[in-house]
Amino acid sequence: MRDGLVRVVLKAVARSLGAFELGVTRWWLSRRGDPRYRLTGSCNGCGKCCEQPSIQAGVLLWRLPMLRAATLWWQRVVNGFELVETDPRFRLFVFRCSHYDPVTKRCDSYESRPLMCRDYPMNLTFEAVPPLFPECSHGVVDRNAAQLRAALIAAGVEGEKLKEAEARLFLTEPPKDPP
Repeated sequence: MRDGLVRVVLKAVARSLGAFELGVTRWWLSRRGDPRYRLTGSCNGCGKCCEQPSIQAGVLLWRLPMLRAATLWWQRVVNGFELVETDPRFRLFVFRCSHYDPVTKRCDSYESRPLMCRDYPMNLTFEAVPPLFPECSHGVVDRNAAQLRAALIAAGVEGEKLKEAEARLFLTEPPKDPP
């Protein structure tokens, strides 16, 4: 389902407003020292992030039926996201994207994709534990990796325990795939 002119324009307006809000929010968070992680790697086109895009809802969005219905309508009609399931534990909406082709692993409306698609995986650098897909060639490294590694070594952590701690705390660069 390729986007027509109306959808392209609606998405562009929404993307502009969302980018402004996101910029202000990230500026504010940066004053606190966020994001915690630095993004590494580049997209390898695995498509895992496109198979089931999800949105974590705020409390008001989750609890107010009219706001929730309007949001889900927008996702379905404008973005082409069909609701597959909800996860109340995390206030999560999980979708199937009508623009994603699982055979080619490509988006048929890549140029007009929503902000949430454009921002992935950068948005994960603000998470406490970034949930990257194992297939994803992106990685994250804690911005204070050197200091944290030095503290672990000073505390006497070594060998396999050190390697395990480095992996769990995102202290090392992910391995590079051979060219």
